[in-house]
Amino acid sequence: MSYTIDRTISDADFDEVDRRTRAALAASGFGVLTEIDVRATMKKKLDRDMEGYRILGACNPNMAWGAIGLEPKVGAMLPCNVILRQTPAGVEVSAIDPVASMAAIDNDALKAVAGQVREMLRTAVAAI
Repeated sequence: MSYTIDRTISDADFDEVDRRTRAALAASGFGVLTEIDVRATMKKKLDRDMEGYRILGACNPNMAWGAIGLEPKVGAMLPCNVILRQTPAGVEVSAIDPVASMAAIDNDALKAVAGQVREMLRTAVAAI
């Protein structure tokens, strides 16, 4: 089972894909709570160069509220991370598949919420 929802964008640069990703997430009801510039962090901490790599922590407040209500410790798995990664083919966008990430939790109601979030993320990734 794949644990991400993926799409490669070959017609735009990294910053444009970032902008488009944030807009698509917002249109699907997600806000970006956190951002980690992995490239800058690796350069600063290890003095290592790498291609563009950014992690966006996306959250849909209504869905998070419902998930936490069903399983209070699920916050350890939130928010839904979306990565942007420069590859030779273009900028790859990969969103976590919430169904895969929640598979270890034995809670059918939570799995139903995860399925809804997966469809919302699929819609967002397709819209980039």
